[in-house]
Amino acid sequence: MKKVLLIGAGAMAVEYAKVLNHLNIEYTCVGRSEESCASFLEKTGHIAIPGGLNKFLDAKVEEFTEVIITVNMEQLFSVSKSTIEAGYKKLLVEKPGGLNFGEISELNQIAEDYNAKVYIAYNRRFYTSVLKAKELIEEDGGILSFHFEFTEWSHVIEKLEKPDIVKQNWFLGNSTHVVDLAFFLGGIPVKMESFKSRELPWHKNGSVFTGAGITDKGALFSYHANWESAGRWGVEVMTNRRKLILRPLEQLYVQYLGKLELIKCEIDDTFDKSFKPGLYTQTLSFLFQDKQGLFNLDQQLYNFELYKQIIK
Repeated sequence: MKKVLLIGAGAMAVEYAKVLNHLNIEYTCVGRSEESCASFLEKTGHIAIPGGLNKFLDAKVEEFTEVIITVNMEQLFSVSKSTIEAGYKKLLVEKPGGLNFGEISELNQIAEDYNAKVYIAYNRRFYTSVLKAKELIEEDGGILSFHFEFTEWSHVIEKLEKPDIVKQNWFLGNSTHVVDLAFFLGGIPVKMESFKSRELPWHKNGSVFTGAGITDKGALFSYHANWESAGRWGVEVMTNRRKLILRPLEQLYVQYLGKLELIKCEIDDTFDKSFKPGLYTQTLSFLFQDKQGLFNLDQQLYNFELYKQIIK
């Protein structure tokens, strides 16, 4: 019997609750404020316990088989740390798991000390479009090369009511959705050259990025992003038969060798439309399917080294 502890009562918690409700999984939600918990109840029909995690743990009378942590980025490390130290062994933590390499490294050590399994939630890995792309890549015998773009709309982000520390780490907290997805499809870089220029008042780690490299699958890749110009997220994968285009990421287009037209691939994305895209399949993977598509803190540590190189 599954019994999930859902930590956080904000927008992401609501999305997870919709999936858990659909799967008829028993869960307890813990939030901080009375206001957020009341909003959670209104949107999900499920009670959330206010007062924060530490208060809940002090009065803990329940055991849980899994924990899903959906708090804000700046709280991910401290909440995950407290949860592990409270004795919980299976955690799904919203991306990127912490604000920086130091937090991820320390959390990884804590997880090892307590023999806990901590997985990082990048829901784009579980889009129906992405799963179909993986299927076609395997059908074609593997990937030859790929390109990805993680341009962010700075004119929108700068107006968001977000803590400065979150905006300054926007690449790690948001853009890595695309970077992770590209490497998920094309392999882990074993060699990469990265360049960056300029900066924004709210993102000192750069605003124009480009680079290239080769992965452990032998695939060559390149990337580009310009946060001061036009653009959008996207991933393009080349096999010996076709080009697969994920732009937007929720959709898959195919261009066949020797052809010019782009053909939209028909996919059954019912769950991506019924729930936050990717979340249903990701939750299934965490709860029931041997964590396929998820990755742990060791892998996130390696990825953070790549991310540090990209933003220099």
